[in-house]
Amino acid sequence: MQIQQVEKETATIRVSKEELVILNNVLNEVCNGLYLKEFSMRVGTPRENVKELLAQIGKIIDAME
Repeated sequence: MQIQQVEKETATIRVSKEELVILNNVLNEVCNGLYLKEFSMRVGTPRENVKELLAQIGKIIDAME
């Protein structure tokens, strides 16, 4: 991962396909493989937001292939 720019509310980074796959797998486990009581409180956002991020990362990985 290469950090390109950091601002107060956003950051621009470059990640490799391998790093995206790691993020994809971790998010998939958090959403679908683990039961977390009080998901939103523990993760910091509702499960639906994490699933949307997972879907977006999946689309990026698909586009790289």
